[in-house]
Amino acid sequence: MFRGISSVNMDAKGRLALPTRYRDTLLSRCAGHIVITIDVRERCLLLYPLQDWEAVQAQLEAMANMRSSARVVQRMLIGHASDVELDANGRALVPPMLREFAGLTKKTVLSGQGNKIEIWSESLWHEGMSTWRSADVISALDEGDEFDGLSI
Repeated sequence: MFRGISSVNMDAKGRLALPTRYRDTLLSRCAGHIVITIDVRERCLLLYPLQDWEAVQAQLEAMANMRSSARVVQRMLIGHASDVELDANGRALVPPMLREFAGLTKKTVLSGQGNKIEIWSESLWHEGMSTWRSADVISALDEGDEFDGLSI
C-alpha cells in the first residue's frame, strides 16, 4: 500500500503535510484516522492507518509478557502510540514527545513500508543510508535464510 520516499517539511507546530499518494490512501482506508508510534529498533516513527495499527496492537497484547523483553516492546510501542487525525489540509500533527524521540525538525523523510510509513529526520535518514549500504550489511544478506528465494 505505501511505498516510495518523499522529503517533507514539518511546520513549527509539528504538522506534516503528507504527500497526495499517501494522503489519498489514508483518507480512503481509514478516513484519516491514523496512529503514530516509535520504532523500537531505529530512531524513527511509524505511521499506521488505524485498522492496521489495531491488528499490530492485538498481536502485541497477545504476547506472553512474563519475559521482560515482551513487556518492553509492549510498553514502547503501545505506550507511545498516539491517535492522530489528518486535518482538512491532509496534515498530521506529530506529538512533541514523538518528535523529540525521532529528532524531527523541519526537514523530514517519509518512507513507505507496505502497511506503514516511516517518519525520519532527514539527517538521521542520511546517516542510516550510509550504514545500510555498508559492506557489513550487504554481506549479511548472503548469510540469512530469510532471503532465500527472493529475486529482485
